[in-house]
Amino acid sequence: MSILMQTTLMLAVSNLFMTFAWYGHLKTLNHRAWYVAALISWGIALFEYLVQVPANRLGYTAMSLPQLKILQEVITLSIFAPFALFYMGQPLKLDYLWAALCLLGAVYFIFRN
Repeated sequence: MSILMQTTLMLAVSNLFMTFAWYGHLKTLNHRAWYVAALISWGIALFEYLVQVPANRLGYTAMSLPQLKILQEVITLSIFAPFALFYMGQPLKLDYLWAALCLLGAVYFIFRN
């Protein structure tokens, strides 16, 4: 498997953890004190970092730092949109499409030779 594919898969897994750490508490822990949510989120974020740090180290052997960052942003939107729609029950908005198109432009400019 290529370094780009390995990095992408690892970053997708880390982003799943990150999304739940950052936003999952808004649904599941909204009745608890903020510091309880923060501690639980930190626990979830530990797993994110355990995958994200090696993913970035691996990815940096084949990509530049800006390429890694744009890859992460594309993955973030790809994970966040379904999370917002299906888990958090947010309405589908055309803004997701516009954001995705902007990221495609960023991908083009960062990855072109």
